[in-house]
Amino acid sequence: MCDEDTLRDAEEYRCRSGSLTRRAFGALSAGAGLAMLLPRAEAAMDVTAANVEVSTPDGTADAYFVHPSSGAHPGVLVWPDALGLRPAFEQMGRRLAESGYAVLVVNPYYRRARAPVVEEGATFRDEATRKVIMPLMRSLSAETNVTDAQAFVAFLDAQDAVDSSRKMGTTGYCMGGAITMRTAAALPDRIGAGASFHGGRLVTDAPDSPHLLVGRMRAHYLFAIAENDDRKQPEAKRVLRDAFDAAGLPAEIEVYEGALHGWCPPDSAVYHEEQAERAWSRLLALFETTLA
Repeated sequence: MCDEDTLRDAEEYRCRSGSLTRRAFGALSAGAGLAMLLPRAEAAMDVTAANVEVSTPDGTADAYFVHPSSGAHPGVLVWPDALGLRPAFEQMGRRLAESGYAVLVVNPYYRRARAPVVEEGATFRDEATRKVIMPLMRSLSAETNVTDAQAFVAFLDAQDAVDSSRKMGTTGYCMGGAITMRTAAALPDRIGAGASFHGGRLVTDAPDSPHLLVGRMRAHYLFAIAENDDRKQPEAKRVLRDAFDAAGLPAEIEVYEGALHGWCPPDSAVYHEEQAERAWSRLLALFETTLA
């Protein structure tokens, strides 16, 4: 998760590498567009996208729904990182849809605010951004994660673009990694694949720790772990491996060398293109084998 250590690591990385900052990303997206940052698959499908509203037990959630323009396809539920639903995640959702999936990217903070919850170019390094984001993060719980997941999966299954006879996937970034696990455990008959990218608090001492839910899942998993997250909690990967082995479920668990917490979204201050592309390729491989 985002904390003082990851903020310090991010600042050191930015100074060392001159990497793309969120503010630079904002300038690019306002000009040439995000497509220049994320490669387009050679066989990319034409897609249709819309901002949608999803009814939940606690109100109406705003979300971004993008899918191939024809046919029915496996659904994928995407949980963003702490900064929430924003252009970078819309682009990531579009890219996934171009590979043949009906993708719902959600605003987990809908109870408090519509997306985007911070201005484009905002960074977690800024105190003003943290003052906005931290209360929003604290407003979520394991219980709201589950009720939201149930509503979002039901929405997907009701769409003509979704083939509800096929298993669904879920992906999560930062805090979203743990939410994918709660989703997979709450809906084992629907979720066939899950992926956590630089996920936070996957293994804790709390009685509701996500790793304790693995026995309720049927999903195959990908855990792409940031190098600095692994340094802080090196035992987490072993605990996850033991949990998935005990449940008899396949899981690819790997520390991505040189990649820091938050390295996957293209607007991240620590975006690592090479490792982000490798993680993306592993996600597609997972979905190709489990959602067919």
